[in-house]
Amino acid sequence: MKRMRKITVEVAQDLLEKAQQATGPGITQTVRAGLQLVAASRTYARILRLRGKVRFTRTLAELQAAR
Repeated sequence: MKRMRKITVEVAQDLLEKAQQATGPGITQTVRAGLQLVAASRTYARILRLRGKVRFTRTLAELQAAR
């Protein structure tokens, strides 16, 4: 089981309501979804920096045929 931390966060009421409209009810789920997006955005930025620097040896047709 992953180690968990309990935190206290002050958030503007309107921001929390907007976020909950996107994620559904539950403050914990909303905060977790937001933290996952922040973590993913960092990874996405790293991947974008590789654009044009990685060469693939298989064609798109070969990848589709391998499905």
